[in-house]
Amino acid sequence: MKINVGVLFGGESVEHEVSVITAMQAMEALDKTKYEVIPIYISKQRLFFSSELLRNMETYKNLNELVMKVPQVTFIRRDQKVYLEPVKKGLFTKPIAELDVLLPIVHGTNGEDGTLQGFLEMLKIPYAGCDVMAAAVGQDKVFMKHILQNSNLPVGDWFWLYGHEFESMKQDVLEKVHNLTYPVVLKPACLGSSVGIVIAHNDEEFIAGIAETSQYDNKVVVEKMIQDLIEINCSVLGDSFSCRPSVLEQVAKQDEILSFQDKYERSGGSKKTGASKGMASTARIVPAPLDEETTKKIQDLAVKTFKVLSASGVSRIDFMMDGSTKEIFVNEINTIPGSLAFYLWEKTDCNFTQLMDELVELAIKRQRRREKMIFSYDTNLLANFSLHGAKGTKGLKNS
Repeated sequence: MKINVGVLFGGESVEHEVSVITAMQAMEALDKTKYEVIPIYISKQRLFFSSELLRNMETYKNLNELVMKVPQVTFIRRDQKVYLEPVKKGLFTKPIAELDVLLPIVHGTNGEDGTLQGFLEMLKIPYAGCDVMAAAVGQDKVFMKHILQNSNLPVGDWFWLYGHEFESMKQDVLEKVHNLTYPVVLKPACLGSSVGIVIAHNDEEFIAGIAETSQYDNKVVVEKMIQDLIEINCSVLGDSFSCRPSVLEQVAKQDEILSFQDKYERSGGSKKTGASKGMASTARIVPAPLDEETTKKIQDLAVKTFKVLSASGVSRIDFMMDGSTKEIFVNEINTIPGSLAFYLWEKTDCNFTQLMDELVELAIKRQRRREKMIFSYDTNLLANFSLHGAKGTKGLKNS
């Protein structure tokens, strides 16, 4: 009997289209002999839709038409099971599907940051990838960097600020920037895919950069830029019980940093369709041309970062290496990486289909472990509660 796997993708973030591309790749890779694949699209208005039409990339050419043609759906938990049902029901309407496992493939805000994961926790359904806390920490670069530093993992020089406070503390902030020395990189704290990133070489560019980056997030991360930068990525697959690193990649870039265009627009289009292949199309060298000792060091750092942040599923940890000093820094974790980083696993003993198998298996194992944990006590304090005779817990303390 096949496992019903719902693939969640889309969302309202600026990485909406990237999510669609990744989901298309993942749905194609799922073994159709094992799984019944159910596409579940999240519109930019946070509505859910499901139909086989969502398996066709042409459906996304006009998003306004999409929401008119594809049925809107909702999730219902009933009799310890989760069903996907149409919002508009007739007298004899049946559920679209019973869902066994969900694969969230939503990048960015309200998808990769713990919001969607919290919703799935409430449904009590197995889902792949990081849980609520790990997703939230992995998405917020400020929280993440503090945890990494606290765990003695190498992080480059940086600080952060609220963008809206910049004008009232401009001189103090600029002094911090001067201590880092230009050039510096400004990033929205909670976005990925290089969206909203600005490089500043002087005060004027920094002030303009704050205005630009603040459009995407309240918090702005400021990092000292490595001049002779080599970007190395490593994927990690598993959970805190058992995980392993992939081969490394060295990423090529045409700008000072790897931009959104480098990742998705410059080299990924098919000559026939023009469709992007997502992160799988980015110019890269796999395996990265590093010596065995450096490769092992980065892989070990990747696994440690994965565990310290309590990640699960498949993640990609991005590193920065100073080409002059050979210093290595953890840059960030991508808890739902573009293309699910399958291209890093194909160089090992794990192809894309096997990767998807492991994600489903990890989701089911985690749910089974959680069902054995104690989350509440079998008691009812309200059974003897009297509105007229009790002052609650505060009243008990002061009586």
